[in-house]
Order: sequence, then C-alpha cells, then structure tokens
Amino acid sequence: MFRYGLAAATCLSLTGLAVAQQGTPSTPVADVNPFIGTTNGGNVFPGATRPFGMVAFSPELTPLPGKRLPIAAPGGYEWRGNGVRGFSLTHVSGTGCAGASGDVPIMPVTIPVERSPASVEAGLSYASLLDHAAERASPGAYHVTLDNGVAVDLGATERTAIGRFAFPADKPASLLFRTSDSEVGSSDSTIRIDPATQTVSGTVTSGNFCGYLAEDRRESYYTLHFVAQFDQPFTVGGTWRDDRVSAGAASGGGGTSYGDRGHPPAGRGAGGWISFGSDAARAVTMRVGVSYVDEAGARRNLERESPAGTSLDSVQAAGRAAWKQALGRIRVEGGARDERTVFYTALYHALMTPNLYSDVDGRYRGFDAAVHALAPRQQAQYANYSGWDVYRSQLQLVTLLDPQRGSDIAQSLLNQAEQNGGTWDRWTHLTGATGVMNGDPSPPSLAAIFAFGGRSFDLRRAYASLRRAATVPSAKDLDRRGCPVLCVGQRPGLDQWLKLHYMPVGAPGWGTVSDTLELAAADFGLAELARHAGDRAGEKLFRARSGWWRNLYNPAATTAGGYLQPRRADGGWPRFDPSSDEEMVEGSGAQYLWMVPFDPAGLIDVLGGRAAASRRLDAFFRAPDGGWAVTKAGPLHAELDNEPSIASPWTYLFTGEPWKTQETVRAAMRQIWTNTPAGISGNDDLGQMSSWYVWSALGLYPLYPGRAELVIGSPLFPRATVERPGGVRLVIDAPGAAPDAPYVTGLRVDGHASDRAWLPADAVTRGATLSFTMARQPDRSWATRTRPPSFGPRVGRVARR
Repeated sequence: MFRYGLAAATCLSLTGLAVAQQGTPSTPVADVNPFIGTTNGGNVFPGATRPFGMVAFSPELTPLPGKRLPIAAPGGYEWRGNGVRGFSLTHVSGTGCAGASGDVPIMPVTIPVERSPASVEAGLSYASLLDHAAERASPGAYHVTLDNGVAVDLGATERTAIGRFAFPADKPASLLFRTSDSEVGSSDSTIRIDPATQTVSGTVTSGNFCGYLAEDRRESYYTLHFVAQFDQPFTVGGTWRDDRVSAGAASGGGGTSYGDRGHPPAGRGAGGWISFGSDAARAVTMRVGVSYVDEAGARRNLERESPAGTSLDSVQAAGRAAWKQALGRIRVEGGARDERTVFYTALYHALMTPNLYSDVDGRYRGFDAAVHALAPRQQAQYANYSGWDVYRSQLQLVTLLDPQRGSDIAQSLLNQAEQNGGTWDRWTHLTGATGVMNGDPSPPSLAAIFAFGGRSFDLRRAYASLRRAATVPSAKDLDRRGCPVLCVGQRPGLDQWLKLHYMPVGAPGWGTVSDTLELAAADFGLAELARHAGDRAGEKLFRARSGWWRNLYNPAATTAGGYLQPRRADGGWPRFDPSSDEEMVEGSGAQYLWMVPFDPAGLIDVLGGRAAASRRLDAFFRAPDGGWAVTKAGPLHAELDNEPSIASPWTYLFTGEPWKTQETVRAAMRQIWTNTPAGISGNDDLGQMSSWYVWSALGLYPLYPGRAELVIGSPLFPRATVERPGGVRLVIDAPGAAPDAPYVTGLRVDGHASDRAWLPADAVTRGATLSFTMARQPDRSWATRTRPPSFGPRVGRVARR
C-alpha cells in the first residue's frame, strides 16, 4: 500500500538479547524473530499480541532526528530509534501512510510530573532511552529495561493487555496514560482515575488513517474504551491538557486534533498519571481490557480473559501456546536456522491481521455507529482490511490454514458493507471506510476465501451486493471526494468503466491504468462468485468484463514494443514513458504490464507470443549485465517488494520456462528477506508481503485471484507439511532443496509423475503429497509442454508461440 518513510536498505545486525531465538531449540515459536522488518520500511512491531488479536501491546518510539511526525514509524517502532515514549495497547502491522491505531501509550516514568507531557517545553523529558541489548521479544511476550531503570514486561490475550513495571527502589514511580496520543492523533479522549478500586479507565476517539493525503478525509471514526486494573495501590497524580497540568485531578480529557496538515500538532494532547508510594511493591502489574463498543465491554473482556489474579507469566505462556498452534499448522524440516527464522517470522506476520473486533459477548460497533451482534454461523467480527494488498495471497493463506476464520473475515466484510450503505471499502480501519488505494478488492477477496474452503458466510447475499456495486454507479462512485488516494466510492468512475470498457485519463480514481487492471481483476473475482452462487449469466458477464484490460494495450506504445498505457476518453493515446508512474499506483508502466494474473496466456498473446514475452520478461528481471534486477533496480525492472510486481515471476510458466520462475523467485527471496531488522524491504502491508514469502518458500503460489489452483515454483525446505482442519494435509517433499538449489527436475503428485507446473483446486480441498526432485542446475525440459490454465474470457486458452 501507500509507502511511507521507506529507508534505504541497510545491513543491520541483531545483537545481544534482541535476537529472540538465540540459544533456544528450533521450534516454530522459537524460530520467530519479531524484530525482522522493524526498519527499512517494514513497519511491523515487536510487542505482544495473539494471532489476529484485538490487542497488540508494543512500544511507541520517539521520532528519528529530522522527522516531522510525532511517531518513529507506522507500527510505532523503528529499530534505528533510541527512545521510548510509551507502550500502546493497539497496533496494525506493516501499514504505510503515517500509521494507524497506537492507542493509549502508557509510559513508566521516574521523575516528578511537573510540566504537561503534551507541551512543547516538555519535549522528550518523559521518554527514556532504548538499548537493544536490554530488549527481547518472542511471540506473545516483550521485555525491555529502560534507561530510567524500569524493567517492562508485556503480554496479551485476544482482547486484553498485561504489563509488569518493575521500578527502581530509589526513584519516584509513576505511569503516564497518554490517552490522546494515538499514532495519527485524536479528536477527543477521556481519563478517569479511581484509586479506591485501583482502576484507570477512559477512551480515545481517533481515525485519520492516511488523512494527511486528503484534506477532506481527516476524520475520526472509532472510539476505543479501556479499563486498567492494578495489583498495587496508587495515588492520583493528576491530568493534563495541552500545556496545562491539573495536579490531583482524577478526571480529564481532550484530543490532539489533526492539525492543518493531517498530523497532531505540537503542544496539543491530554492524559493523566498515577503514582506509587515508596512503601508499595516496586513491581506493579497492570491488566487492561479494551473494547470498541463501550466501557462495559472492556470490563467484560477483562473479566473473561484476564480476571483478577491473572499473572503475566501465565498470559505469556498462553500466548506462546496460541502461537505454537497457529504456526504449527505449517511444519518445515531442514534448512538453516536463519532460513527457518525468516520463514516462521513471515508466517507470524501473515497471521496478525485482520484483527479481532467483536467483544467476548459477540457485540461490535458497526460502520453505522450502532451496536451489532454476530451473524448466523459467524464466530467473530474482524477489522482492518487492506484489500488492495491482501487479496493477492494473504487471505488465501489464512483460509488455507483456518477456513472458519476466512469465513468470518468474509462475513465481516459483508457486515461492514451493509452498515456502510452498500459500499465495500478498499481499506477499512476499525469502523472507518478510509478509501485508501484503488480498485475493488472485495470480489476477489471473497472469491478466494470461498475457493480455499471458507464457506460459512452468506455467499448469495454478498454476491448480490457486490454485483449491484459493479453494475449500478452510486453517488459516491461519481464523487471525487478524497481522490486520488482516498476516493470515497467503491468503484470511482464506474460510469466510465461501463461506457468505455476502460478507465480513461481524467476519471475519478487513482491511476487509470492501475484502476483498469484492478477493476479487471475485481470483475474476474466477481465472475468466480457468480459461478459459486449459480448465476451463469453473471459469470459470463463478468468474465467478459475481466478482459477489458486489453483496451489499454497499445502495440505502438514504444519503439521497443507495446504496453498497457493511459488512454483518453476519445480513444487517443497520450505520450507514454514505461519508466513513468503517471496514471499508475506505486509502480511504473513497465511493472504494470505484467499485472494480469488471471490471464497470463492472454497477455502473452497480445505481446506477440511466448518468445517475445520471454525476451521482455528477461529484460524485466535482469540488468543489462545479466545480474538480477528484482528489487531497487529502477522503474524499468521488477520491484518484488511491492504488490504490482509480485505475481510477475510466474508468467514464465506460461512461456514454457518454469526454471526461470524458480530462479527468479529464489533470487527475490534471498535479496529481500533476511534475518535482520531490515529483512522486509518495504511495507509488510498487514502480512501480504510476508504471505508471498511463505507461499514462495513452499514452492507454490495462488496466482489466480479468486481461484484455488496453485502454480508451482520451487520449495526452499526439504520437507514441509501444511495441516488443514479435518485431517487434510498438503505434504511437500523436496530432498536436496536448498537456497542454491532452486531448480525442479521432476515431480510426483500422490505418487504419479507430473509434468505440469500447477495443481488443480482439489489439491487444496482434498490434500496432496508432492515429491520434488531438486537440482542446482536448471532442467529446461520439465513442465514445458503443458502450460497452466489461463482464465480470461476464453477459459483454458493457452498462449500461442
């Protein structure tokens, strides 16, 4: 998604206690390194959370020198940072823009609170220096000893946080609740301090995701309620608002606002603090329940998941057990420790979002601000859907491993749309329809969930809603509010799509070439939903519409060959430069040429056949000197750390050169993904990019948006077993697999020799055993005679020579 603060790739090592897995036996949980991706733009966080948890209790670091924003990075954490300003209760993993959530930073301090923590004069006086040698993290647990002497240990259940703060004996001991200081600010907050019940409670009202990119979208859309209970008595410290301190006040409130640039301005904010006496135990345990419904929900969540007497150690142990179960659904064997660490950390990041949103009683607050109950067959409501990212491979992985969760995600999206006036938003943050990115990713998302086994959602109701949204332009579709990046319509400019069969220059939206390709993929996904819903006419209609990408192909775009390029409404072609990102989203014309994943054979046809397409692919993935150009090689080459390019290596399967897919994917894996803080090059995008790595390491990929056929690449490990519910197994045996042995020379599927570089959908639904023969040199004959299917308007067509 939209890139924010992407640093130049750096070689950073993990030292001391920062290596989560040092000295421990190799298990999926022990192999995870939560610090991978905490710099170089990955924007992940190292704190404590559960799989898909509502709560993510993690540090908020101070900004890097020279940064104009009050956060270190989206996600709250930047490995290169050296100061902590609090530990927030919520985070969203791998976002772009300027972050999201980061609600209610709580900071232990050992100095008197004399100036408002929100004031300009206070600066960083209440922050503390961070030493990575005093920090460690693992799934479900986080520890750091701050420079002020406080040892901090964090854990989390699905809806609650727990923290232990061990204060030094010779210093004052206080906790600041920065209630207004969500990562991108707030419009209001409240705090209530009750020493009689040893409770601090309050709210923060926020939103504003990517709001700095559109002045008319700087708005709040959710309120988080929290209830914090302590095992030690405390006294009321006071509250603050902006630069005013009210010592002894037990209640207060206020927001930061979003300023005149979409960021919280300096000198604004509110909160309160509590203090612990010298006669109290110096290790204080805090349990916090949160809810997006009301305070009663936060209390109920706390009572159910972390009742009085719950210990930090028990919560952390249960967190490890939850992650052991989630990560253990894929067992890899062999490989070096670093390879297993990168793999399991990628799986860990892929299983963080969407986030649980409903309370323990099943209530949740909808996009209409009303309180709702779960739908029939739904077990939980989820939030935080970065559709432009996750429809490509993350939702497929989630549903492969847990079909019920996939179903709940699909039902959650339907619930959101119905509460949002029928609009299926591209990027939903809690109860906010942010409109971020482009296209209409909901149809391929739901089709993929259904194809991979998520069947417990209202398919026909969802299809009827999505069909209407694709055929009847709404007032929002005709509105340019929020455009280009945060357009309010589900399909901005739908009237022009229906009239011209492409998105013309000047249409509402963000990048008309990108919009055309994304809408073609959306219609492909809708055709699949129509097929599952039994609407044959709808399937035919939307399958035909999925081929409208051809209307942007100009064979004379450049002297070197044709491209998918911008086109005016009158049918004319403006000047075109394939290295330009004009009318593109996060990519160039050269990169978007290959983004037709459901019909590679059709694309190869228009490019002049397999030989011509192969030459162009070679130039795309290789530098003139023959070296790899898979990342950071310029706009005429692939950028496999971002979504527009990530399916392109599998196009070689359709030119009859599977060995080139194998070596290209492996080159990207080795260049981009490493066991270092910089080991995710670019935003992880709520686990989408990590899911790409997981699929690639398994040697498989869900290329077709909305279908369950898998194309075959190259397994990284000698053996991997994917466990699905009901005893279904996908077993991948690849003796001889190694980082430098990416080439497949033979394959047997369930004991039968296979010369095909793809698997039918029933390999997912019924399971299969794949037995690979691997080598360090390519086999230019295996899987070259039978190409994988393409599913354009003429189903099953194979590319011509």
